[in-house]
Amino acid sequence: MKDILQDLVAHTHALGFISLVKISSVNGETIIEANADDRSVVIQGKTKSLVPEFDSVFGMPNLNKLDIHLKCPEYKTNATISVVKDERDGEVIPTGLHFINESGDFQNDYRFMYQKFVDEKLKSLKYKTPESWALNFVPSMSSIQRLKFQQTAHSEELMFKASTNNDNLVLSFGNISTHAGSFVFEPNAGKLKQILSWPVAQTISILSLPGDITIKISENPGAMQITVDSGLAEYNYILPVQAK
Repeated sequence: MKDILQDLVAHTHALGFISLVKISSVNGETIIEANADDRSVVIQGKTKSLVPEFDSVFGMPNLNKLDIHLKCPEYKTNATISVVKDERDGEVIPTGLHFINESGDFQNDYRFMYQKFVDEKLKSLKYKTPESWALNFVPSMSSIQRLKFQQTAHSEELMFKASTNNDNLVLSFGNISTHAGSFVFEPNAGKLKQILSWPVAQTISILSLPGDITIKISENPGAMQITVDSGLAEYNYILPVQAK
């Protein structure tokens, strides 16, 4: 239980722009959904195996509080984390988590959000999965580091532009009227017919997460999907194309 909770928090709250996730256990799978407050990122994930304790649909709000509990030294060794259930509208559903340390003298409760409230809070963006991807590749650590270098050099730029030149995926910052920079992020990636733009801060936050990373880019609909496989779950971070 603690492992999957830590993994979930590390791949949502740690990004800095996710405060609420929706958990759904359907068809033998545990689904994770979330949106950035500004709708710049949509998260669609699922655990590698069903989490039997999460046998309903509910929200996990205030992820910062959950993170504090999970990192508390009192719960580091031989602590018990259990799912609390209660009856709502004639149905027994998970309502929260109860933390208790080994000696039983340090306890905390973390409350889930009722389904109808999380559904209202997370009016998910309708994302149509492309039938095909223009680009599909595994980014190198050196390319991610080069992107971070460029962000530091062009910290005034909120967006970066993606285009291809001789099949190389080129990321660029600024324009001819400003300080500007560009670099090859992925050689021999394929072809894009247009220039696409995404927010740099969100992109780097996702690329800095622990796990195996794959990037897919679509032109119709315009979107970048960054998939992070943590070993416990697979998280798809979908970034719709932004206005240039």
